[in-house]
Amino acid sequence: MLVSSTDGVEIAVHDLGGDGPDLLLAHATGFHARAWGPLASALAQHFHCWSFDARGHGDSTRPQSGDFDWRGFGADALAAVDGLGLDTPLGFGHSQGGSALLLAEQARPGTFSALYLYEPVAWPEPFAMDDHPLVTGAQRRRDRFSSVEAAIERLGSKPPLSELDPRALRAYVEYGVMAVPDGGVTLKCRREDEAQTYRMGPHQRSFDHLGEVTCPTTLARGTATRSLALELAERQAALLGRGRLELFDDLGHFGPLQDPVRVAARITEALLAS
Repeated sequence: MLVSSTDGVEIAVHDLGGDGPDLLLAHATGFHARAWGPLASALAQHFHCWSFDARGHGDSTRPQSGDFDWRGFGADALAAVDGLGLDTPLGFGHSQGGSALLLAEQARPGTFSALYLYEPVAWPEPFAMDDHPLVTGAQRRRDRFSSVEAAIERLGSKPPLSELDPRALRAYVEYGVMAVPDGGVTLKCRREDEAQTYRMGPHQRSFDHLGEVTCPTTLARGTATRSLALELAERQAALLGRGRLELFDDLGHFGPLQDPVRVAARITEALLAS
């Protein structure tokens, strides 16, 4: 299903199944909705899971302007909610996906009944990312492979993707590539779009408006993460209207894709109690 967002973007929305209250899942930069397959399966007993490919990711189109201002990701989340006709759904977001849900709730308060956000990107001050390893790594990343299996073998050979649950890695690759005319496959998310998304991350101002998010919100952090300092996570949780922080021992920034069963259990507990 395609729904219209801002800047001429068409957003691909996916029904990931399950029974219970509606739960919208939002993915991190460089990923896509179908990578949530293992997590959605673990959540299916308690929730009806939906997800969407953010602009420039998966089967969604790129913004006509080429601008990856993160407010657009918030607009994509709202477009998915509206296109599906969801009435105050629950929300789960990872990294940029967590920021997208914060930005959506800040733009239209009351959209979500409760949120669970794993290491959302929300910095107190903007800073330049041009030389950051995330940007330079995205620009250099190999994006063409002879086959899906070759892509899985190559991409899964080193961190961080080597740390993913094998089912999540396979879903990420199988649904995250497309065939090219001269043979083989290429990543759907363009390297330059991923790099620009990272560049723009510190310039979105969701941190400044955390107090406007008044629905019950759980922030989660992996104790092995190198992406989010504990002090910043504590500040974020304290600024939220009804925020709380919980930690996952031994998981890193990709925790929901590393151990989807364990993370799903904590999501379920938090959201059903909200």
